[in-house]
Amino acid sequence: MVSFLLMRKIFQLFLILLLGFGIVRAGVLRASDSVILSRLSLYLISPCVIINAFQVEFTAGVRQGLVLALVVSAAIYVLFLVLGAVLRRGLHMDAVEEASVIYPNAANLIIPLVSGVLGPEWVIYTSAFISVQLCCLWSHGRRLFTADEPFELKKVVLNVNMLSIAAGALLLVLGVRLPAVLRETVTAVGDMIGPVSMLITGMLAAQMHPRRILANRRIWLVLSLRMLLCPALVLILLRIFQPGARVPDGNTVLLVTFLATATPAANTVTQFAQLYGHDAEYAGAINILSTLLCLATMPLFVWLYGL
Repeated sequence: MVSFLLMRKIFQLFLILLLGFGIVRAGVLRASDSVILSRLSLYLISPCVIINAFQVEFTAGVRQGLVLALVVSAAIYVLFLVLGAVLRRGLHMDAVEEASVIYPNAANLIIPLVSGVLGPEWVIYTSAFISVQLCCLWSHGRRLFTADEPFELKKVVLNVNMLSIAAGALLLVLGVRLPAVLRETVTAVGDMIGPVSMLITGMLAAQMHPRRILANRRIWLVLSLRMLLCPALVLILLRIFQPGARVPDGNTVLLVTFLATATPAANTVTQFAQLYGHDAEYAGAINILSTLLCLATMPLFVWLYGL
């Protein structure tokens, strides 16, 4: 049942991708106009998603689940970063390829998926994985695309997404709930993250050359690593160590975390490629094809997780 609901939700998001594709092909917008949406997604919608995810009652059960999800998410990213470094050297990967393998589409895809499949009460546990991912994205990930620029810790720490994590966590611990009107506004803006991300990818797809992309053997290597190897490694480790066994509803909490690792390549990789002058078309192609593949791979991995 969960696998079917997951497939249905992914297909809905894919239809939005097709709308982005169609609006460019119809001449209403240009593919380059998606840069504006990328900036909105990174600097406005994403912070709203983060703040809203922390707006729950901080019960003992929530606290235990969050700690579990946070520890496991951090361990997963240690694994992914090490794997990325090894693959970069062994397979001579560029920034787009390495980032596409390491960073799944957690923030953009996992929240609407978890809300639609498991229910809104489980969205809080996405914040643990998203928080770890954003810390890595805006330090390691951004560094991949700006290797020629000097590293500035201040820019990482004071990034609006990092500040949103700190603010959201503080509000959660202090038990502070935003006023109803403000909370509803933040929720409404945050709900746009899935559709807007899919529109961006669809708009970029409209300017791609399918034959050239499909003939590129490298893209199939990247897709295999992102959609098969990474979630398979995480699933094996979860089966071996069973970290959720001692926490109430621990297996469901970790299903949320596992779902995040099995999502397609992050839209943020395409957005970074746009903003920092890398091959956005290649990054978009990886994102689109991995989104297509996840229609089959994500339900399969969820089924394997439940065995």
